[in-house]
Amino acid sequence: METSEIIYEVDGQPIHAITAGKPNRQIALLIHGWSSSSYALSPLTGLLSQRFSCIAIDLPGYGKSPRLPERTSIEGYADLLINLLGAISDRPVVLVGHSMGGMISLTMALKEPALIERMVLLNPTITGVLSTFVNVAVSPVTMLDRFRLTSSLVSVVERSFVGITDRIMRPASFAERTDITEQDYYRLRADARRPGQGKVRAECYRAMRENNLTGKVGKIEKPSLVIWGAEDNTVPLRDAGVIADEWPLADLRILPKSGHWPHFEAPDTTRRLVASFLGLPLTSDALYTPVEDEELARIQEAAQFLSNSDIGRGMNLAQRTRLAGQLRQRILEPYKPLVTEDEEGSEMYIIQAGTVEVWQDPENPGVTPKQPHRVATIKPGQMTGELSMLDQGLRTADLITGAEGATILALSRERLLAISEDDAELGTVLLWNIATSMSQRVRFILWQLQRASQRAEAILQRGQPRTGRVKTQPIVYPTIQQ
Repeated sequence: METSEIIYEVDGQPIHAITAGKPNRQIALLIHGWSSSSYALSPLTGLLSQRFSCIAIDLPGYGKSPRLPERTSIEGYADLLINLLGAISDRPVVLVGHSMGGMISLTMALKEPALIERMVLLNPTITGVLSTFVNVAVSPVTMLDRFRLTSSLVSVVERSFVGITDRIMRPASFAERTDITEQDYYRLRADARRPGQGKVRAECYRAMRENNLTGKVGKIEKPSLVIWGAEDNTVPLRDAGVIADEWPLADLRILPKSGHWPHFEAPDTTRRLVASFLGLPLTSDALYTPVEDEELARIQEAAQFLSNSDIGRGMNLAQRTRLAGQLRQRILEPYKPLVTEDEEGSEMYIIQAGTVEVWQDPENPGVTPKQPHRVATIKPGQMTGELSMLDQGLRTADLITGAEGATILALSRERLLAISEDDAELGTVLLWNIATSMSQRVRFILWQLQRASQRAEAILQRGQPRTGRVKTQPIVYPTIQQ
């Protein structure tokens, strides 16, 4: 993953940022939290840069950005970033905010909802009241650090006692069984100790308390994923309770073995949740694989196509995009085998273009056919193979592309289970659509059997010999291209 540094200037205020991804794509703005910098969201930059133009900023007063000339406030930060995005973005953006950065993101969504498409919030500050531990153990040091004389005293004590703030902050920031690496831990600790930031840290501490979002978050209608570490001793879980009570539209996830930094402490789970929510084409072995423009175009085309398919019924665009990112496209020539009878199934298929024919011997199901018949033709928008995919049983028919070939969207059982785990709402709609399609197919088969029974009964009543069959022209089994 290649990154570059850039300095934006908004209303005379320089803002340092780290950028990644192709610049012509939708912007994902990454906003860090209190006593931090752009590095705070680095575990997500590679993943997001697959699809977005990522901009991880240093808020004024942090990292390499000079502080604001006036007293720091959450609304001041929000207004500055709104102006930045208004100047550099030609479409709604995705916000990714951690801690205080989450509060800033929410404030931006309340002030300018048209600017925001979606949000990912990691342990966001809601009430602005930090944990009792932070208020008792950390805030006195923060207040002392605000003034030059006492800040120098804190620095002397810090050096003399080899990391007093480190010993104070570690239990506040990380879970007891955290999986954060030592490298990341020391890098985050260095940000918290960066000299010359005492005043802005103290102002932000006060600003968060003055920006209580209780009673306001429920007004936000933008799709939002909220991830929280279960052992967060900085922004307490009682703030997650506000989201649960007031903001039912938010997708709230609580992660065990994580504290205030779930993207560092449980990186794989966090990335998987974010990838699912944002519709990223994530595979378990390719978290940072760049997605070319052609692949993004394919995903967008597939998302539009799914709106008229059996499997995409009732899904909104975000859900269809999320699903399209997990589908594998296959383009097959005419009369190519897709699956053969008696092989184990782990995928189902949605026909995007062309047709797929179902061939089997109706009188000997499950047996290699001696005189196969084409029993069905699957057309664009329809699905097939879902039963074998769900129970991993044997296929009961050959699936062969039609005379024009076919473009297939394949969904594996593994990806279906991952979608259901990572996005319960999408997984429920997806499974419901699969079940509905299977139900409609069974009802049609039962209707056919009922009609055949009625015809047979009519023949018997007329005293004619019972054949039980409708005469048709013989169908020649196509030559399969290997």
